[in-house]
Amino acid sequence: MKMRVLGSSGLEVSSIGLGCMGLNHHRGNAASRAEMIALVRSAADLGVTFFDTAQVYGPFTNEELVGQALASMSDRVVISTKFGLTDENGNSTLSSRPDLIRLSVEGSLMRLGVDAIDLLYQHRVDPKTPIEDVAGTVKELIAEGKVRHFGLSEAGATTIRRAHSVQPVTAIQSEYSLWYRKPEQDVIPTCEQLGIGFVPFSPLGRGFLTGTIDELTEFVAGDNRRDNPQFAVEARRANRAIVDVLTSFAIDKGATSAQVALAWLLARKPWIVPIPGTTKLRRLEENLRAADLTLSGDDLTVIETAISEMEVVGERYPELQERMTGI
Repeated sequence: MKMRVLGSSGLEVSSIGLGCMGLNHHRGNAASRAEMIALVRSAADLGVTFFDTAQVYGPFTNEELVGQALASMSDRVVISTKFGLTDENGNSTLSSRPDLIRLSVEGSLMRLGVDAIDLLYQHRVDPKTPIEDVAGTVKELIAEGKVRHFGLSEAGATTIRRAHSVQPVTAIQSEYSLWYRKPEQDVIPTCEQLGIGFVPFSPLGRGFLTGTIDELTEFVAGDNRRDNPQFAVEARRANRAIVDVLTSFAIDKGATSAQVALAWLLARKPWIVPIPGTTKLRRLEENLRAADLTLSGDDLTVIETAISEMEVVGERYPELQERMTGI
């Protein structure tokens, strides 16, 4: 597996990581815990060194799963987790008060079974807590040896700059893919200027860019795509045109649409590290092979020209959830 460094931080990770949320959260009927632990270990065996989780996934059980899976290799992998977003009775609640950050970190350390969190993200920006207080608290935790690197998820450029002035930010994690490109407007240029790495979540459009989802696909109970406007039947029908472009291009390259979508991200900047998620070993292997797919300048132009003519139908989140993002 090829390696990348997240910005100027010196934190080196595999060029493609593993987003672990879907192992037991937000994707309906989860596979057995044993199977998902085996999948995480297979990812490590295949060269993945970057694993992403969060306390709200489960909640809490995802961190436990990842911690158990990687217990024997914590010295050679990078585990990121998050604070500031909790799930109370099915309702997401934001809070990044300094005392809650500390409480969250202690819980994450215990569940992950590690002495220090490699990369700690604020899961979503809390408008009630100044970002300077958040960054200052993480700075103290770094000084105490409980955290190694600081990150933000779904934060806007102004917030990133304010946080970075207090404690250097190692990585920004936000949604970014061929069908969601808003970070290109302000966030990615800010990362480049400040030397911050960028970690795209949902780099395959929550599975849509793989070409395995169409208007006939039915999502089981517990799969959050059921309530996602981009996955309404009419939206899926309209957005299929984007997948058709990727599929046609991929056939010419002897690749899959998922591999082209990931290779496109890798070609954007050398400090971008996507974290696709999956529960299937064959999909994991397919995704990781994208690291060996090199797209030329002409290839990127062809993709860019075709995709730019298409409009993605549907918002990426329900309204309440979208309001919790800071981009």
